[in-house]
Amino acid sequence: MGECESNTNDVPFSQRPIVILGAGIIGCATARQLLLNGFPVVLVAEYLPGDQNIYYASAWAGAAWHAAGGITPDQRYLQAVTHRVLLKMAQDGPEAGVSIVNVREYLEQKPAPDSAIWGKTVVSKFREMKPGEYPPNFNCAWAYETLVTDPTRHMPYIRNLVEFLGGRFIRQRVESLQELYDMFPESRVFINASGWGSKTLTDVQDDNCFPERGQNVFLATDQCDTLHFRNGKEYTYVIPRPLSKGVVLGGVRQQDNLSSEVDMDIARDEIARAHQLAPEIVPEHPAAEKVSYIIGIRPSRKGGFRLDSERKGHRVVLSAYGFGGGGYSFSYGIADAVAKMVERVERENVIL
Repeated sequence: MGECESNTNDVPFSQRPIVILGAGIIGCATARQLLLNGFPVVLVAEYLPGDQNIYYASAWAGAAWHAAGGITPDQRYLQAVTHRVLLKMAQDGPEAGVSIVNVREYLEQKPAPDSAIWGKTVVSKFREMKPGEYPPNFNCAWAYETLVTDPTRHMPYIRNLVEFLGGRFIRQRVESLQELYDMFPESRVFINASGWGSKTLTDVQDDNCFPERGQNVFLATDQCDTLHFRNGKEYTYVIPRPLSKGVVLGGVRQQDNLSSEVDMDIARDEIARAHQLAPEIVPEHPAAEKVSYIIGIRPSRKGGFRLDSERKGHRVVLSAYGFGGGGYSFSYGIADAVAKMVERVERENVIL
């Protein structure tokens, strides 16, 4: 055994940096939690908080907390943890960019047992709206409070917090996890939060990953305290941005479309659908100076997100990617779960 290797092995597990690939909301939320738990953290990513590239989806997300339907009890709990953390951020002040807003959710059909109805156990002021309170073309509707996160404020906030806690960001594109192993030979835990980049990493090649283009309209308005969401075959939402004085109108999903050009047909359709859903907020023909456009490539995955742990020789690779448009809704719950996974690895490495 060489002297250099011996010195490396003398470093206690808890002092070896946890290396995170990816600095979107999942990577940054995980870094925050690990740092709060006392672990050193390094994030390596091609795009960092503050970037405006369309491939950096966390900068463009609608970022409203909404209970997902058709998920497992364990996955529901991940969302519940996220709600708890975001609520505390909202209560602490505007610095994190998280706001409490009212919701009007309109359902086209009677909710199934595994629908988003479970969210009433987490949100505040949940009630079923009475007929006459919502348009007659819906089966039913719910009112409650939820949380919306403004990415333009939250991502710089979380970067500053991670750095304040001692975390480091390295801007670098890597083609494989092996590149990270070579960069950090002393580390034992690596977290793959690379989004749909896991499709092209040469030693991952997850073919279930795919890019999904989203395009939204941002409408500047003072009427930005209520979220409207159409839950059904039509995918329409009006998401408030109270701190930015506007609303985000959407949505659309376009698999494998990487265009950065605004599709005006989509924009007009989103405005029309939003106007139909919330005419008191969205005029039929908003003034051009009040309208701008948002494009982002969501990191989606067939079959849902990946969250697991694999041992690779003396290393452990934790995977947390493929959240599509749900990154913010799952973020801090995923961070909590990954931190617990790291602690299990630490326990296994303790020498008694």
